[in-house]
Amino acid sequence: MSKRFDLSGKVALVTGASSGLGVHFAHCLGEAGASVVIAARRADRLKSLQAELEAKGIAARSIDLDVQSADSVAAALEAAGPLDIVVNNAGISIVKPALEMPEKDWDAVVDTNLRGAWLVAQGAARRWAAEKRPGSIVNIASILGLRTIGQVAPYNASKAGLIHLTQALAMEWARYKIRVNAICPGYIETEMNSAFWKTPGGQKLIDRIPQRRIGQPEHLDGALLLLASEAGDFMTGSVITVDGGHVVSSL
Repeated sequence: MSKRFDLSGKVALVTGASSGLGVHFAHCLGEAGASVVIAARRADRLKSLQAELEAKGIAARSIDLDVQSADSVAAALEAAGPLDIVVNNAGISIVKPALEMPEKDWDAVVDTNLRGAWLVAQGAARRWAAEKRPGSIVNIASILGLRTIGQVAPYNASKAGLIHLTQALAMEWARYKIRVNAICPGYIETEMNSAFWKTPGGQKLIDRIPQRRIGQPEHLDGALLLLASEAGDFMTGSVITVDGGHVVSSL
């Protein structure tokens, strides 16, 4: 690995690390040399992941975090200690027609995907600015913040907001040497959705991707390591799409 992608000596916080992409990101950053702080609500899953990471020789700690709670975010950042990298990965979606979406479901999605990312980013950045230390924030957005599909209105809105928040924070915090960037994954196969992609409905979606294949978590590694490391030192406010060409497919 190029030294510019080497994260040795760095400490990275990954939110939403109890499943899916969060698990993969923890492994990716750890294998690049970072010490990893994994955070989520499901303590049992975090302990299992911590054991997996430590078995690979990766320094790892797990902390409880509910990004919908400002108090939980503050406590988690205090418990995490000094950080160099924050990956805002925590996110949820609720599938319902917009006419039938209750306010509580809207709030749950937006508070997790957008407000939660804001709270974590602000908390980390305040510390970095006070200590005059650089830092890198990588927000995990989605191609659904750029294009849209039906029945996930709050998810679409929250990810679009996260993209714009990324750019606003990048502009404000560049003076503190804090970089804020985003990755917009397309459809990525995870443990939660792998069965769907084998169905006729899943295959129809894959057929709309120009590369005619579903993404794998490792396809996000390049973007993540670029934005987290010195290799991306002159990048802030960038939004990297990793989707097999999906957002440039014809309407």
